[in-house]
Formats: sequence, C-alpha cells, structure tokens
Amino acid sequence: MATANTDHHHEETFISKYIFSQDHKMISKQFLITGMIMAVIGMIMSSLFRLQLGWQGESFWILNALLGDKWAPEGILDPNMYLALVTIHGTIMVFFLLTGGLSGTFANLLIPFQIGARDMASGFINMLSYWFFLGSSCVMIFSLFVETGPASGGWTVYPPLSALPQAMPGSGLGMTLWLVSMSLFIVSSLLGGLNYVVTVINLRTKGMTMTRLPLSIWALFITAVLGVLSFPVLFSAALLLIFDRSFGTAFYLSDIHIAGEVLERTGGSPILFEHLFWFLGHPEVYIVLLPALGITSEVIATNSRKPIFGYRAMIGSILAIAFLSFIVWGHHMFLTGMNPFLGAVFTFTTLLIAIPSAVKAFNYITTLWKGNIRFTPAMLFSIAMVSTFISGGVTGIILADSALDINLHDTYFVVAHFHIVMGLSAVMAMFAGVYHWFPKMYSRLMNRKLGYAHFWTTFVCAYGVFFPQHFLGLAGVPRRYYTNTEFPLFDDLVSINEMVSIFAIVGAISQFIFIFNFFYSIFKGPRSSQNPWGSNTLEWTTPIDPIHGNWPGPLPVVHRWPYDYSKPGKAEDFVPQTVPLEEGEIDGGGH
Repeated sequence: MATANTDHHHEETFISKYIFSQDHKMISKQFLITGMIMAVIGMIMSSLFRLQLGWQGESFWILNALLGDKWAPEGILDPNMYLALVTIHGTIMVFFLLTGGLSGTFANLLIPFQIGARDMASGFINMLSYWFFLGSSCVMIFSLFVETGPASGGWTVYPPLSALPQAMPGSGLGMTLWLVSMSLFIVSSLLGGLNYVVTVINLRTKGMTMTRLPLSIWALFITAVLGVLSFPVLFSAALLLIFDRSFGTAFYLSDIHIAGEVLERTGGSPILFEHLFWFLGHPEVYIVLLPALGITSEVIATNSRKPIFGYRAMIGSILAIAFLSFIVWGHHMFLTGMNPFLGAVFTFTTLLIAIPSAVKAFNYITTLWKGNIRFTPAMLFSIAMVSTFISGGVTGIILADSALDINLHDTYFVVAHFHIVMGLSAVMAMFAGVYHWFPKMYSRLMNRKLGYAHFWTTFVCAYGVFFPQHFLGLAGVPRRYYTNTEFPLFDDLVSINEMVSIFAIVGAISQFIFIFNFFYSIFKGPRSSQNPWGSNTLEWTTPIDPIHGNWPGPLPVVHRWPYDYSKPGKAEDFVPQTVPLEEGEIDGGGH
C-alpha cells in the first residue's frame, strides 16, 4: 500500500508524474482538463448550428473558414453537416463532458480525500480508465475529419439511419468511428465505476460509517453503481449495431426500402435498439445529475454555515432516484407505437421520480433558509443549480404524461426541458465544484471577481437560450430541423430564434472568462490556506501542497458527521469531522 511511500520522497519523471500517473489527484485533473477541451469543441459546434437556426440560409464567413467549401459552400451550412454538428455536439456534451468530465474529475478527487483513504483501491485501473477516456475522445475528434463527414444520425443514433451505411453520408465511416469511440468510453466508465464502488465500500477510515459520509460521496457512489449496471446494456446495443452494419445481421432492420430497392434483411426491429439505448439513456440522466446534486449539497451546507437539512432524507432520495431511474426509460418512446397500457405504466413511474427530486429541492431551500450565507462563486453556481433543477424538472412532469408528450415530443419544448434540467444543472454544479475544490487541486484560489463575472453572464445567457425554447415548442416548432422557412406558420417566431442564437453565442464566449481564470490561477492565483472555506470534511485536513498518500503520518479518525456548522456552544462556526464528540454531545449523522 502507499504507506511506505510517505516516509521517503522519490523523484518522479515528467512521464511517470503526468502520463502514467496512478495518483487520484493527478487523474482527476486529467479528466477535468480533457473534459474542458471537449466542452469547448461541443460549444463551438452549438454556436455554428445556432448561426444557421437564428439566421436561416444566410452566409457566414466563419462557417466557411472552419468547415471549408465542402460543408459550408459560400458560408452557408450544408444540411448534412448541420445534422453531424447536432449529433457530435450532443454526444460530446452528454458523455465526454457531463459523464466523463463530472464523475471522472470529482469522484477521483473527492472519494479518497473525503473517506480518508490514501488513494483509490486500484491506481492502475484508475489510470486505465483515464486512458480509455482519452482514447475515446481522440477517436470522436478524429471522426470529424472523415471525408463523408462524422456520424449524423442524432446523438441517439437510431437505426435504420445508423445501421445502413448507404442511408446518408454520415452513416459511413463517421458512424463506425462513433461506435468505436463509444465502446472505448463504456470501458472507461466501467473501469472507473467499479473502482469507485470498491473504494467507498472497503477503504473508509476508522470511524467513517456510511451515515457519516458526506452527501457528495453518497452521490458519487450511487452514480458509479448506476453506471456499472446500465452501461453494459448500451455496449450490447452498440455491439448489435456493429453486427448489423458489418456482418449482415438484422437485429434492428425490417421491411426497409432504400434507393428503390427492398432490403433483403428482415426480422429485426428498430424499437429493440430504442429499448436498449434508453435503458442506459435514462439512468444516464441521473449518472449526470447525482454527482451534481452531491457537489451542490456540499457547497450549500458549507456556505450557508448550517447543517444540511434532512441528511437521511437526502440519502434516501439518492437511493430512490437510483432505483426509479431504471423503470422510467419508456417515457422516451411514447411515440413509437407503444402499447397505451405500457405508456400509462411509464407515465406513473416517471411522475413518481419527481418525488425524491422534490425532496432534494426542498431540502436545499430549507438549508439556505435563514443561513448565514457567503456568496462565493461556488455558492452562486450551486444556487443556480437548484434553480435550473426546479425549473427544468417542472417541464419534465409535463412531458412525463404520455397524452401531452405526444404533442410536444418532437418540438423545442423537449430541447428546453432536458438542456435546463440535465445540461445546465450539471454544468452549474461542475463550475461550483471547480471553484470550491480548486485549492485542493492546485493549492491556490481562483479570482473571485472573474468568478462573479463568469457566473452572471453564464446564468443569464443559459436561461436566455433555453427558456424561450419552451414557447417555440408550444408553438409547434420541430426540433432537429435544419430550417423552418418552408412553414409560413413559424414566420412570426423568427425573432425568438435569433434571440436564442445571440444568447447562445454570447454565453459561449463568456466561458473563456472561466478558462482564463482557471489557467491563470493555476500559476498566478493567491496561495490558499489549508481550509479556506471553513469546511468540516476530511480533504481540508490534508497539507496545502498535495503529497503522495494524502496525509503525512497516520490516517485521520472520524468522530462525527460532516455537517456540524454553527453548532451551539462551540467557539468556531464549524467543527471538523476529526474533532472527538464531547460528553453528552449527539452526533448529527444519527448515532
């Protein structure tokens, strides 16, 4: 184990420190910076197709400069490229930023720190998990340069579009590379997830019972369990799709006419793919959301200077969300000709999952209530996360009802719903986490004023992009369409689409405030104290400059739960977990 290494310092080369690192702190930074690079690529893509949607059919020199004459002749976006941009943007954001970037960064950083472990259960598997993630990112980026264009069947890659190479240009080599990339990504997620689960179960320090774990660890732990249970199903879906594409099988193909010819292969069903995809796809939403909720719990409790309200209820709601997330996937498929009885079942389970989500929202608001709140950038992003979680969640209740969903499913209403509840909530929490734990990563603090500027521009632009889309959806504007100019019905809505595009581009540019602040602070930020936020959790008991094995000497012993803020009768307004209980003092974690 790593205890031997804490006694003598061994010199590390550049390669062993940065490339083949098995240290959880380094791997977390690797995940974060790779996720940031992928996010910038995904953001540029969304800005490009927003130019097309806001000013349909107009010429933009930047499109031609970035995409060339083939995909943007005379600065006008080619329809096939539009579909490809939408597809790859969705894939990058959902998987590479929100899944890999969020879980990879914070599970790696926080799990060993907050449970009082030297490192992950297996440093080697942890390293492999990052390298598979990097490999999958590179293959996805490489697919952008394929002659026939990248995958363009939507981020859900529904067959038959994705199963027949001749269906559209993006169904050829671009689609094959997409499947290779996703297979590597699934391997990365499984390796990481298994490691996180084993670490939390086996390596908790003395006194760290399950009811003394911070909520961030609970969330990351259950997220890893969800990933381990659901990602193999996506792998099987991708595998069968590879078979259909390359080996002449017909798992997803039946009765198809293509280019005037009847396809010989029959007997399968594209609906099978949808079932397999969404059996991962819905837990995936919570694989993204739970870490975000965990980070938010931690930041809100610390900066409200109050114990988190309803600690056990919060754990219960995480477990309830995890269980229910497996029995709601059918709400993505109300339009597939599903049996109405099944539709009613999935409507019921989907409405049911709103209850534990509401418990979370209520507990956050109650924690903030009458708190002695410190509005750090991390806190502002956490409060924004609660806001987007509620406003995006409410529209989810509307879409959960199959009778309403049938009318709204293929409109911008759905785009608005899932971007606010999943995209924005997770991104807000990710920013909160980076601002909050930056001192633990780099021993420095980020610039506060730039943090505020970044928060307000991001928050205003985020709502400016996605809130009006609800109204576009209610007016019937279809999603995924390259242009709506053929429909006189939508002529009055052009100005809304323009406004959305302006907000999207300003919001994308404002992210460079964060990127500058991040990289500048790594080298030039003010030195952090050991516990800059006055927090109770174990990571703030480690030295300011990180060391191998996290703690010099023996591991800390835990005596209490992590939320003893503003406890009556105490000199300080926080009591770290390592402080023993006094006589007659009751542990808030429920012992």
